Amino acid sequence: MAPKGKVGTKGKKQIYEENEATLKFYTRVILGANAIYAAINLLVFYSSSTFWTWLLLVFALAVYVGSYRSMSAMAKPVFAEDGSLLDGGIDLNMEQGMAEHLKDVILLTAIVQVLSTISSYFWYLWLLAPARALYLLWVNFLGPWFSAESPSAPEEVNEKKQRRQERRQMKRF
Repeated sequence: MAPKGKVGTKGKKQIYEENEATLKFYTRVILGANAIYAAINLLVFYSSSTFWTWLLLVFALAVYVGSYRSMSAMAKPVFAEDGSLLDGGIDLNMEQGMAEHLKDVILLTAIVQVLSTISSYFWYLWLLAPARALYLLWVNFLGPWFSAESPSAPEEVNEKKQRRQERRQMKRF
């Protein structure tokens, strides 16, 4: 049962602490996925590592760096000269925010990277990210724009009806 009344808001300090915990969690996810990938593909199966193994590792690292740096820039706190917290940054745990999509990209990349130790074909699952982006683009922007009603043009009045209405108005005066 949903609580009644106003939804509580988070304070600056709580947002700051939750953002720190969130960034720490995603750092561990990134390091864990890379450790598993490196241990299996680059140590155990080093002799069968190909150019694609290295290229996909670089791709995953670029995705991680871009997403993580965006999240940390959004969560950057502002402190006063005396050290007190002025702003905790944007809440990374807010629903339907950009941070939610960045966290999804990090998790998708980590899952795909770990699964790719079984088979390189699992990298194709990363195509879910652009598919989701296209879906969101369609649902939020393109779909409503294409299906919007055009401004209705004034109805063309039949000439006979227009003359008849003019005669009626003349009779009233």
